[in-house]
Amino acid sequence: MKKIIFTVIAVLSTLTVFSQTPITIGEYTTQHGPEKGSLVIIGGGRYPEQVSDSIVALAGGKDKAKIVIVTNASGVKDDARDKKIVDEFKKKTGIKDVSALYLQTIEEANDESKLKDLKDATGVFFSGGRQWHITDAYLNTKAHQYFNDVLARGGVIAGSSAGASVQGSFLWRGDTKGPHILIGDHTQGLGFLRYSTIDQHILARNRQSDLAEFIAAANLLIPEGQTKFIGIGIDEGTAIVVHQDQFEVIGKSFVAVHGGHNNYGRRDELFQVLKPGDKYDLDKGVRITKREY
Repeated sequence: MKKIIFTVIAVLSTLTVFSQTPITIGEYTTQHGPEKGSLVIIGGGRYPEQVSDSIVALAGGKDKAKIVIVTNASGVKDDARDKKIVDEFKKKTGIKDVSALYLQTIEEANDESKLKDLKDATGVFFSGGRQWHITDAYLNTKAHQYFNDVLARGGVIAGSSAGASVQGSFLWRGDTKGPHILIGDHTQGLGFLRYSTIDQHILARNRQSDLAEFIAAANLLIPEGQTKFIGIGIDEGTAIVVHQDQFEVIGKSFVAVHGGHNNYGRRDELFQVLKPGDKYDLDKGVRITKREY
């Protein structure tokens, strides 16, 4: 535990240091979730129609939605692959106005001429791969600001697998050497869900307990009365839909929540398990739906 705590101290300190000019961050009335707009955070794998339908509805409907798919997580710019991703997304959702975005450098991500599709987008989708490829190109750039602007306009940010983890404030499995390294050489996420760490594929890859020690150590270092870190592990084919400080589980499997009030400091309960249909209050740290089973 001591090793983890020292690592967490170093990690948490990096979250306030920016390698580029910081994006504009205003005051929030929410603790974790976006004040406006919504997040759809998907645990990877094939996800059901219910998840696609949620993205469509939150983006304004099939006829009005304008989606930009950020494909950087693949790590290789490939126009043919990007076209395939766009075509598959169009087929899955029925949305006609869909484009791909793969910018390779911070300079490109600060170039207004390359961001025109984001200026009036109603949704952004981050595809899967390795999450550090996304932050390498976009963290604290104009593109990052434009992602936040989508939320400010009431739109949706969605993503699957790496595109789920990158939505947290702390980047889990962000090491360039591989996803088996939990706390790596990239530790800052895009922060759409603040004070959070997000994992994916949790049951499919036996990861359901991986966040427990980190979240416990992080919260030991946060003074009483200040916002605590929360860890969210999401299985394949499953998503959480976040509105302000609440989320609902949709899809076909389970979500593990680390750090809620029901399991602070309890070794016999590493996390809370939520099933599809369950709702959770991120601010209060409790499930807000009564189970019927």
